Formats: sequence, structure tokens, C-alpha cells
Amino acid sequence: MTLEQYANDREDFRARVMAHKNNRRVAVGPNVTLYFEDALTMQYQIQEMLRLERICEADKIQQELDAYNPLIPDGSNLKATMMIEFPDVEERRTALQRLIGIETALWLAVGDLSRVTPIANEDLVRETADKTSSVHFVRFELTGQMIGALGSEETLIIGIDHPAYGYDVYRFHLARGQHLSAICKAELYRAVHQGLNSDLYGVGEAVSGSTCYV
Repeated sequence: MTLEQYANDREDFRARVMAHKNNRRVAVGPNVTLYFEDALTMQYQIQEMLRLERICEADKIQQELDAYNPLIPDGSNLKATMMIEFPDVEERRTALQRLIGIETALWLAVGDLSRVTPIANEDLVRETADKTSSVHFVRFELTGQMIGALGSEETLIIGIDHPAYGYDVYRFHLARGQHLSAICKAELYRAVHQGLNSDLYGVGEAVSGSTCYV
């Protein structure tokens, strides 16, 4: 979309994306949330960045595409943004000190199959010797057996094994008729089984010729 077109469509488009993101949201305990990404969520991020920065030059648009395209599932994986959330600033500061390494303590399993730990923060290092970041980007690589099990209504299990975050794993059945379940089964299985185009063609073609409207 051009900046002008996006400005005209933004309210409706944002409402659609927020509903879509909510259906891809998984809380693991009270302070960690995973948002499973796809082409639509990344299109929204790119459009918002172009709007905020008033970007319309082709090379700068390509830079944004290059930054966000790797966050789209590409055939054998699930990719998510991991948010560590504490409302109180001081509580958050001390928690991030305790939670160093939490992104690698995250795991996912399909039914009784082996756990998968994510590859985290491939873009840059997001923690220091003193604290972790409140945002991590994670990639779960799944086997063909796991993908097939997801399509057979198997249970998806997500957990965190960290000494400072000792909450039970989050479990839900990817079966039709349940609130999070039906949508997650459809969205997550489709993302893995079919793969999503990592070139963001819809976004790239639409915005690469964008003109500025100041």
C-alpha cells in the first residue's frame, strides 16, 4: 500500500490484524507471552514502520523487508515473538536480571514426541551479562512427524524450564470447537505444513512503488 492508501485503510486493517494476532497469542505463565508470526503480522509491522518513518524510497523499503522477512515461517518451522511482561518498571528490571537465558529454556512439544527448543535471536544478541531482554525472537524447527501430528489434532505443549520461572507448562488441544484451539490448529498447522512465502510479495509489490504523501 502507498502511505496514502494505508492511511485511509489503517483503522480497518489494524482491527483485522489485532484480531488475527490475538488468535496467535499463547501465554506461558503470567509474565511470558508468545505471538506466533506470519506474513500478515509482518505486513502490519512493515506498514506501520513505513508510516511512522515516512519511508517511500525503494531502497529503504527493501531494508525493512529484509529485516522482517526472516520472521515469517518458511516451511518447516514456527516463529514467534517472545514478550516478557511486568507492569511495574522496578519489578521488570529485577526480573530481567533473574531471567537471563529464558529464551533457551522455552520449549515446544507435539504430543509425546521429543521437545524442541528454539533457535533464538538470530538477528542480534539481546542479552548482556547482567540482564536479558524483554523481547526475543524464536524459531522452532519441526520434524515431518511433528507436522503430521499437528494435522491429526495432537496436543501442542509449550513450556519454560527456567529456575526463576517455575510455572507449569501451557497445554492446549489443537482440536476444533475450542476457543484458542481451533484457530491455533488452523493457523499454526497451515503455517508449518504449507509454508509461508518469505518474500512478502504482497507487501513488497505494494509498497516498493510507494509514493510519499506528506
